[in-house]
Formats: sequence, structure tokens, C-alpha cells
Amino acid sequence: MANRQIEIENKAMKEILIAMHNLGGQVTRKQVLQELHDNSKVFSEKEIDEVRTSKKSGKEYHPFHWKFNFAVKHLILAGFIDTDNGHDLELSKKGRTVDIDSFDADRDVRSISENKMPHRKTTRVKVNSISDSTNSNQGDSEDLEEPWRQQLLDALIKMSPKKFELFCRGLLTKMGIDVDDEIGVQYVADGGLDGFGYVRSDDYRTTRVALQAKRWQGKVSAPEIDKFRGAMDKFNAEFGIFITNSDFTRDAVKTARQGTRIITLINGDQICDLVAKYNYYVEPVTTYRLKSFYLDED
Repeated sequence: MANRQIEIENKAMKEILIAMHNLGGQVTRKQVLQELHDNSKVFSEKEIDEVRTSKKSGKEYHPFHWKFNFAVKHLILAGFIDTDNGHDLELSKKGRTVDIDSFDADRDVRSISENKMPHRKTTRVKVNSISDSTNSNQGDSEDLEEPWRQQLLDALIKMSPKKFELFCRGLLTKMGIDVDDEIGVQYVADGGLDGFGYVRSDDYRTTRVALQAKRWQGKVSAPEIDKFRGAMDKFNAEFGIFITNSDFTRDAVKTARQGTRIITLINGDQICDLVAKYNYYVEPVTTYRLKSFYLDED
């Protein structure tokens, strides 16, 4: 089990470096994980999305996220990634200049990082009982999660259709979209568009944008994207925005990028980002996180 754990972590290290290069070098953990979910040729969407339930706590967790966070930790300790808070990641000079083709995780990373990870031996003993760990979905204390984000997503799925309509209208308006009053977001599905709006650029050009908002428990699939693109034709929309409280399948992401009119996809995590960016029915608070000086044993 431990050898399998190391094998997956090693593959993840290389995929993380590739993803960070593709994303420009400065990203968050979640952005890297999303990039792997959408584009990794090593890890399948099913493997990344797998959910298990802890026998001890009854809580659900993602085994891959646990391995992913350890891989990030190794890359940080080996000097490939810089971070001040464990959340925002940046490729170091070593990470920017790495030869991906010849990269070897054991040789280039573990030979350095293992000695800097004092709790690794304890962690390896616990690998066999990962499903019983209440914190297995984190894997590393630096995988910071803000509780309000999950609270928001839980609130969205429980909203009445009419309240969800109000939420979508307001958020889209905050994003600079002039939502049409007659073709506006409809909370009674009719097989067409959920909304239509106009965006004016800095040079005063106005663009027609079609809108689709879906409150779903599962992921939005590729056929839903095709259906939306067909509905866009009816109103001569120049581009589309598909927003969901959940997420999109890998095929849906690929479908959205095809053709002459690319559809912008906004998943639940990105909804949280937009709500925070525009302070939309949220109140920002200030808190503090202890730095490593207080947490290191030595």
C-alpha cells in the first residue's frame, strides 16, 4: 500500500509541475487540482473525483486530494515550489527551469524532501487506514479551506428556484452583464436559455451573451453544453456563460472549448471566488494564520 502511495505521489509531482507551467507559474492549489482534473493525461477524471467514506467518522473524503497535497508538500520542500501561506503556489527558479522530460521524482525530489518531512514515517504507517482518518481529504495541514465556501454551496443547492434566479441575476450584474428583463434568467426550465444579456467593452462595442444556470447535485455533462450551444443560435449570441453550483465533466470542458464560440464555464468553486470578489451578500472578516515559526518543532 505504501509503495502504491509513493508511486501515485511521484506521478502527481510531475503532473503538478506540468500544470503549473501551463497555468503560468503563479496559481492556487485548487487551480492546479482543477487543471489536473480537466487536462491530465496520467490521472483519469474518475480517479481524481473518487469519493470514499471514513468508517470511523462517516465523513466523505477524496483519496486523490490526500496524495495530491503530499506531492505538493514534497515539491515545496525540494525547492521546486515557493509559498508563503501553503495556498498560493509559485514555481521557483528551480521549478521554472526543470526539464520535465528527464524529471525523476525519487531522484530530484524525494532525495531532498524526505529528510525535511519529520512526520512522514508516522504518515506512512497511517496509509493503510486512510479510510478511517477524519482528515484524509486534506493530507497536509497546509491545504487550507475556508468553511464559508462550502456553506455557500450548501445554501445554493437548498435555495428555492426563485431565490436562485435572484442570486444569478445579481451575480451576473456584478460581473458587468446587463441582463435582459424579458429573456432574463428563468427559474422554470423551458429547454431554452436561462438568460440573455449584453456586455459593453471599453471601446463601446456591445456583445450578446447567452446565459445558462444549473443547480445540480452531479456534474454537468457534454450533452448539456451542446444543448446550450444550440439554444445560443436562436438569439444570435456571440458567446455563452454556463454557471453551475457543482462542476463540469472533462468532456464538458472540452466541448465548451470547441467551435468558433467558446463557452465560459463557471463551477461552484469559481462562484465562491466571484461572490468574494464582488462582496455579493458576504461580509469580509480579518483573521490570522500562524506561520511556521510557531508550528515547527525545532
